[in-house]
Formats: sequence, C-alpha cells, structure tokens
Amino acid sequence: MATASNTADTLNELTQFVNDRIEGYKTAADDTKDPQHKAYYQELVGQSQQFANELNGFARSYGGDQETSTTAKGKLYRGWMDVKSAVTGKDEKAILDSNVYGEEWALKAYKDALDNGDLPQPVREAVERQYATSQQTYNKLKGMGGESHP
Repeated sequence: MATASNTADTLNELTQFVNDRIEGYKTAADDTKDPQHKAYYQELVGQSQQFANELNGFARSYGGDQETSTTAKGKLYRGWMDVKSAVTGKDEKAILDSNVYGEEWALKAYKDALDNGDLPQPVREAVERQYATSQQTYNKLKGMGGESHP
C-alpha cells in the first residue's frame, strides 16, 4: 500500500535526477559553440525546470519538502566532465556524449520511480509523461551524434 511518505520520497529522489539534468544542460549550453545546440540545451533547461516544479508540487502535496539538490553521482560526474573538457577542449561530440549519458541516468531514475508501483494515478501519469519526453530527448541527442553508454 502506498503511503504519502513513500510517494514524497520517490518524488524527491526523482527530482534530484531532474536537477542533475538542469545542471548538465546549463553546462552544455555554456560550453557549446554551436548556436543550434545552445538553443536546444537552453530549451532542455527550461523543460527540466518545469519537470522539477511539477514533481516538487506533487511531493509537497504528499507531505514532502521541495527538492533543490542534485545527486552525489551527478556532482561527481559533472566534476569529472569539467576536468575532461579542460584537458580535451569543449568539442561538440564530447558535450553530446555527456548529455546522452546524463539522459540515460534520468531515464533509469524515471523507470525506477515507475517500477516502484506506489505512485498515485495523477503522479504516475505526470511521471510517465516526463519519462516519454526524456526518451524523446535521448533519441534526439543520439541523432545529433551522441553515443550511448553500455
């Protein structure tokens, strides 16, 4: 049986991954030299902020707090990417690959939240919609030349 606390916890955890997504796309928008990529990454920042706001709204309605932090794994990954880009330069392929990798983590987080089975129907519908949008983003990034990671 789902409890409000479980729902809020699941949403808070998912929101941390969405917050990782925001930070990753902000970095990509700053680093890219391609104006079309920059516009797309900025669009994804806005989309991710909307996702986080929606998830935080649900979390608050189930007794949770607003989640503003990112995951430890995301912080480490962004730090590693900063070092890598300082060494290799900020080439478009590396930026795309980094975004594909980040989107793979977001998709996993969405799948984990959906597999939880404890989400009330309106929350589940929102998470499913965000998951589908994240899948479209992942496919578009791969189509732009980004590579999947095993």
